[in-house]
Parts: sequence; C-alpha cells; structure tokens
Amino acid sequence: MRHLIDFGDLSRAEWEALYQRTSAIIDHPADFMDACKGRVASTLFFEPSTRTNFSFQTAMLRVGGTVFGFADPNSSSVAKGECLKDTIKMVSGYADVVIMRNPREGAAKAASLYSDVPVINAGDGGHMHPTQTTTDLTTITRMLGGVDGISIGLCGDLKNGRTVHSLIKALAKFDNVKFYLISPRELAVPDYIRSFMKEKGLWSVEVTGLENVIPQLDVLYMTRIQRERFVDPLEYERNKGIYVLTRRKLERARKNMLVMHPLPRVDEIALDVDDDPRAAYFQQARYGMFSRMAILSDLANQPRMKPDPVEIGTTPVCSNPRCITQTDHYLPPLTKMNGGVECCAYCDAALQK
Repeated sequence: MRHLIDFGDLSRAEWEALYQRTSAIIDHPADFMDACKGRVASTLFFEPSTRTNFSFQTAMLRVGGTVFGFADPNSSSVAKGECLKDTIKMVSGYADVVIMRNPREGAAKAASLYSDVPVINAGDGGHMHPTQTTTDLTTITRMLGGVDGISIGLCGDLKNGRTVHSLIKALAKFDNVKFYLISPRELAVPDYIRSFMKEKGLWSVEVTGLENVIPQLDVLYMTRIQRERFVDPLEYERNKGIYVLTRRKLERARKNMLVMHPLPRVDEIALDVDDDPRAAYFQQARYGMFSRMAILSDLANQPRMKPDPVEIGTTPVCSNPRCITQTDHYLPPLTKMNGGVECCAYCDAALQK
C-alpha cells in the first residue's frame, strides 16, 4: 500500500495485516512509541474536523513523530488561489506523509498523482473516508470477534455519507455479510455504490423504517443527516431528525448488538443511549486513534518516490458538480469501470454519454 485513498483498493490480506498491527498497538502501545521517530506528518484540513484531525495528530505523536498543517485553508496560500497540485508538491517536500480532508470528491486521488510521499484520504466530500473504515472494522472485530457473517444496518444519510460508502466497499471483502440500508428514498445509496454491491453479489435490502429491522442486526451504524452536503435547504429540513435511536427502540435489539456512529451526532442518538452497554461509538472513536497509529507506522516510513508524469487536462470528463475535476481542470481525464459502468476515477460518478 503506497497511498490510502479508497479502502476498496486494499486486499483482505492487507487489511488483516493492518488489523494485527492495530491490535498489537492496542495491547502493547509502549512497543510502538518510536515507530515514527524523526518522521513528520502534514495534516491539510480544507473543511472542519474534530475526531479525524485530533486522532491523526495524537496518533503521530504517540508513535514518536511530529505534525504540522492547517485546519483552515484561509490561513494558507490556498486563500491566495494556490491550486491543489502546487500545495501538495510543496507540502510533500517537507513531510513524510500527507493527511488530507477536502470537500471536493476525488481530491485525495488527485493529490496522490503529485505527491512524493504517501497520501492518506481523511475524507473527500461525500465520497470516501477509508480511515473511518479501518476504525469501524477494528471496532467490530474487537467487540464481536470478527466480521464474517454479520448483519449490519446502515441508517441515515446513505447518499452523502462517505463513511457508509467506504464501509460497504470494505465489508464486501468479508463473507456472508447482510446489509440493511435504512434511509429516506431521496437519501438512498448513490448509483455507483448500488452498482458495486450488485457486481459483488452482496445481500442487501433497502427500507425506510428502522424499528422493523432492528431485531435482525448485529451492528446498527447510525449516521447524521449532513446539513453541509445539501444544496437545497428545504431538502435538509424535510429529512433532519427522521431517524432517532432511543432506549425504547433498543428494547427490540439483540443484547449484544453494537450501536456505532462515526460522529459527530446531532439528534439521531438520544443521550440516554450512551449508558447502554451496546453503545460503542465513543470506544469506536478511541479505536480510530490506534488504527491510525498502525497506518502511520507503515506509510510514514516509506521512501520518497517521485510520481510519474501525468497528462495535463483541459476540460473535465465528469459532470458531478462536487468532483475535484470541476475546479482543477489541469487534472488528467482518468476513468475506471464500476460494475460494468464507465466512471470518473476521482469521484466514482458514472460518466454521461
């Protein structure tokens, strides 16, 4: 693994090796205090973050490295009009690993084309969030004993939920996983995820109600309705607060079901659920720090490699208004196949003929 852009690019063997390292760090953290001694991470957060930003910084410090970066692009040369390519070329000259969150879908893929050091996707718009996925898989494995054969309910904004998209692609690597996709119809999983699930032959059912399926679940993965992803404010108002998990609803759930959430929550999990032994989301956030320690101990120690030259683009082939190619026209026009459909290699949106 050179970059971590999309968890779907990892093999199951690579994940299992990463989990073994994560588990060793959880059990014996002192053994990894100098794993990144002398190494430097750069955190480039073009949109707000609490858990991901803080846990990456803490992770790098706990393995002996140091960190620099920004949490507000207005405090950098981005505010002066510097393009992503130049920012990455410059920062990768200073750091040993680049950790980036960007509201543009496909931005991490774009950054990897120009970086001399590994790039970690800390969230690219509503597209992917692979280190949240390593967090989620670590939580499920540690608390349930494994991932194969679980029934998982993904609830909330499945259209814009990058954590959900990454998790579905990751769970496809395991055996006999059942997916209950719980959302309003207008916030259902995007077409490229639906095509991916069909291509992989994954068992799934799409429903609009939570209470009828909760008795079937080993894991309930709640997500918030994301105000910042809505173009139409009225659409957000129609959907906010549509799913709220309460202690009463949990009475129908299995005694060992996990309640997970990538956080932050708004109102989709009532506060009184926090004291239920099935509530795993704060422990999940802590596991995220350990999984990022494992990732950094690998990627931050890789040698510098000058990337191959790429074509200079002129106009985007992708019509997704949220795609990085809509603003950074110099990017090469890269495509790939998803479920037999030609898609943008940056944001995975199907290309219009």
